[in-house]
Amino acid sequence: MSDTIIKDAVKEKYSQIAIQASSCCGPTCGCGTDSGVAGQIIMNDLYANADPAIRQSADLGLGCGTPAEFADLQAGMTVLDLGSGAGIDVFLAAKEVGATGHVIGVDMTKEMVVRARENKIKLGATSTEFRLGEIENLPVDSGSVDRIISNCVINLVPDKRNAFREMHRVLKSGGKFAVSDIVSLGAIPASVHSDMAEWAGCVAGAVERDEYVAIARAAGFSDVRIVRERAYQLSEGSSFGLASITVTGTK
Repeated sequence: MSDTIIKDAVKEKYSQIAIQASSCCGPTCGCGTDSGVAGQIIMNDLYANADPAIRQSADLGLGCGTPAEFADLQAGMTVLDLGSGAGIDVFLAAKEVGATGHVIGVDMTKEMVVRARENKIKLGATSTEFRLGEIENLPVDSGSVDRIISNCVINLVPDKRNAFREMHRVLKSGGKFAVSDIVSLGAIPASVHSDMAEWAGCVAGAVERDEYVAIARAAGFSDVRIVRERAYQLSEGSSFGLASITVTGTK
């Protein structure tokens, strides 16, 4: 199964979500699909206290954490959001960095970028911008951002090692990342790993928890740590588990 096949399946799913302006499985399932393993993931209301205008425009129910909460954002910073979708985390980060800061969202799905740009105009978020591109080959200059955030996206990337290397490249020295993502607790069976619906549903591409941390460290990051973790209850007899984690690290 090639990276291209995986990316095409993910793009197709998330372009439909952007066009339909709905979450991929409704308000109780986060980024899971309607059936199968992913459909068993139940997410909390992540943005209950967020600005209602931002929620209404940009929250498509696709997250599995609140990475900006752990990014130590400060006024004037340049922030990069990987897999920015309709822009929910970009707009929330923009409030933290203020008028002197700048927040860039990158997404590989054209329809999501279009929707995010529409939301930018609707919300008057002038300190934000959205770029079409892939995490493994970011359209961002080296050493140009202070913080990186990402919400339930890197599990969708086939080459996670290259994704973290790209993160390291674009961060300034001393810069930090805060990433929320889905990881596996135990090995995912081949039957799930080869299911394109489970890839798009944030499951098949999940790596084991310890491997995820090791990949970040191997990319050159220091002080890599899990700052929040939540395990999900799957069906009885499942050979593996799932958890959402928020990981931070420093360049």
